[in-house]
Amino acid sequence: MDPEVISRIRHGVPGRTRTLLPENEPWWEALPRDFAARPERFDLDARDAATVTATSASDVVVRTMAAYAVGTLAFPLGFHPLELRRSLKDLDFYASMAESGDPARFFRKPPPGIRIHRGRSDMYPRFEPPGGKVETLRWDSPFMPRNPRLHRRYLRAKGNRTAHARYWRHDDGPRPTLIAIHGFSADFYLVNEWFFALPWFYRMGCDVVLFTLPFHGRRQPLGSPFSGHGFFAGGAAHINEAVAQAVMDFRVLVDWLEAQGVEKVGATGVSLGGFTTAMLACAEPRLAFAIPNVPVVSMPDLVLEWEPLGTALRAGLKLLRRSLVDARHLLAVSNPLSYRPALPKDRLMIVGGVGDRLAPPKHSRLLWEHWGRPKLHWFPGSHLLHLDRGEYLEAQAMFLRRLDFLPDT
Repeated sequence: MDPEVISRIRHGVPGRTRTLLPENEPWWEALPRDFAARPERFDLDARDAATVTATSASDVVVRTMAAYAVGTLAFPLGFHPLELRRSLKDLDFYASMAESGDPARFFRKPPPGIRIHRGRSDMYPRFEPPGGKVETLRWDSPFMPRNPRLHRRYLRAKGNRTAHARYWRHDDGPRPTLIAIHGFSADFYLVNEWFFALPWFYRMGCDVVLFTLPFHGRRQPLGSPFSGHGFFAGGAAHINEAVAQAVMDFRVLVDWLEAQGVEKVGATGVSLGGFTTAMLACAEPRLAFAIPNVPVVSMPDLVLEWEPLGTALRAGLKLLRRSLVDARHLLAVSNPLSYRPALPKDRLMIVGGVGDRLAPPKHSRLLWEHWGRPKLHWFPGSHLLHLDRGEYLEAQAMFLRRLDFLPDT
């Protein structure tokens, strides 16, 4: 039994759980080629097994609908054979940075002194913090793409060049601050206030911020068919740059909070936000903690499960006489598996869903193993239906108390 697994649900069959990644090999080569097809085993009682079966079915339906939407509106723009060929030529540009194992080679620090503008929140309905204020934050993103080929096209999205966040703060602050990062196409404030239990954490004594990812919400370019479309529509190299922008813009926010007197800042995120949180755990050592929730880890392997996108990716790679390893290697520079975490293991925690079919639980276990097996909580639900959510929120609160981020109650 793994003592780091703090939920009643355990993964694998006791004594028979295999390590997914051998040591001393690049993950993009060492990860099994059939990773996308491999099921993740769990030791479930009858009740949890029935719950997982029921909830995972809803994920499959949503996954299929989302795959068709992305395949129709985003995939043709960034992953048609011509663009895929251009992106794979960028492998030479990104490969050495990924192979170095040093996140500073790709994730640059923002310049100092970026001004953040504060304003009254104009979004309803909203959580009104007792003894405090809710404000909107916005700042000019200082991000410039690392890849010169993408400069003009990437910066053409003017709306994305302004970063946004929403800030709930106590009047007697500054307080330790929890920053939450939403999932793909899921930036709606009200839903995230509830999902991350931001009012609950606020009442326990910390300030809270909801950070908006690039190409989402108010950062969408004109003509974007849905929130988050631009994150993936530009192709694989574009994804690398979007992840780098998310990390830089987040670090601008951390710089500003420190300048306001905040001594502790931690991050949590769900889905794509969980992936970003994992990336921040590698690039930003000032974090008090990082808690990825149902994170994606290897995007090429994930796409193989999102039919019909998987078929399109296989066909494109075959046409160009490239392999899945090449696709992984291209995106490795913006992947947390390529780097050691900048935070010690006792400041890391992962939450995974047993029935998740949008970001399957094997991705959470892969990250967990890569991080040296920190605290891990499995819940018996799917990507969309987080059953027993109260249990893992309590586990998170206990985790934060042990770190002296939240006061003891």
